[in-house]
Amino acid sequence: MKLKLGIESPKTQLSGQKSPFLLSLYLVAENRLLRETMVRLFQNRDGISVIGESCYSASVCGDIAASKCDVLLLDSPPATVVTTLIDELCENAPETRVVLFGMDEDAGSFLRAVRSGVCGYILKEASSAEIIAAVRGVSKGEAVCPPRLCMTLFAYVSQQFRQRPETLDLQACLKFGLTYRQRQLVTLVAKGLTNKEIAANLNISEFTVKNHIHRIMRQVDADSRYEAVDVIRSGGYLAGT
Repeated sequence: MKLKLGIESPKTQLSGQKSPFLLSLYLVAENRLLRETMVRLFQNRDGISVIGESCYSASVCGDIAASKCDVLLLDSPPATVVTTLIDELCENAPETRVVLFGMDEDAGSFLRAVRSGVCGYILKEASSAEIIAAVRGVSKGEAVCPPRLCMTLFAYVSQQFRQRPETLDLQACLKFGLTYRQRQLVTLVAKGLTNKEIAANLNISEFTVKNHIHRIMRQVDADSRYEAVDVIRSGGYLAGT
């Protein structure tokens, strides 16, 4: 990834602690040189504190959640990493917003990232200024993506609405507060899949599946997973099962 850098000596060091006066950022990138470069870049910016950096590892989700960062910046991660990591963060650090950078302008990759819950999608040719602006914007509740991919998202949503696929209706999300992942999961529960089978189907851990199910049960005021399915189905929001 090409960055337009004008790096001065860093103003801050990695503290591992979040300041209430700064936007706190955690950086994950496989390439060490890129991580060091990006850390120096952000440490030169007022109002931004880099509180952690890491390569991809089995423990990285726990480290990110423990940091309580505002924004997680990921360098072009594999699709499986995006899905698994963001699912875990939804359970353990729901306030953390995720930005992907160094990405290809690929509609399929972009839509998968959006469905998983990312807030920012930055292409390989983005400048350092654009990455910084994206991080700031996402921290303020904005979504960031290239205009052409934004049009792709609009077209996708329109198509999905017209086709009305056999899954939970969007109204279920509004009525019960279900996320996209929870709607997927309840559809699979309704089909009789076990936690292990659901985990394999959605490429997430069984622990995450259990957490989702318990959360869904609380949201719909049900005492069991099957009662939760019945409540959602009785509202007319579970088609094709």
